[in-house]
Amino acid sequence: VQLQASGGGLVQAGGSLRLSCAASGRTFSNVIMGWFRQAPGKEREFVAGITWSGRNTVYADSVKGRFTISRENAKNTVSLQMNGLKPEDTAVYYCAATTKLFISLLRDEYNYWGQGTQVTVSS
Repeated sequence: VQLQASGGGLVQAGGSLRLSCAASGRTFSNVIMGWFRQAPGKEREFVAGITWSGRNTVYADSVKGRFTISRENAKNTVSLQMNGLKPEDTAVYYCAATTKLFISLLRDEYNYWGQGTQVTVSS
């Protein structure tokens, strides 16, 4: 799977952004998708994940209630709608895919990664 993330940018605190990830290659609908983020000097951390059907999602506590992950298998895309952005959400955001049968919070269990897109939230 090749992944291409887009949609990052600069936004004021309280604002919104929508990230998109376009996938190509192997059958997209068979993989679980996730979003991770990495702030300067910090480890890459799990943000959200979604099963192949889209029925099941998992969120990090820090974004629960503010971010929404979704996917359109027909278009081979996964999105992350980010509302109520905070300065601490500033990071490079990566989409990732795993062939595991469950949503993993561990970055090492994701086989495929996009190139990352910068999100900067000003206070």
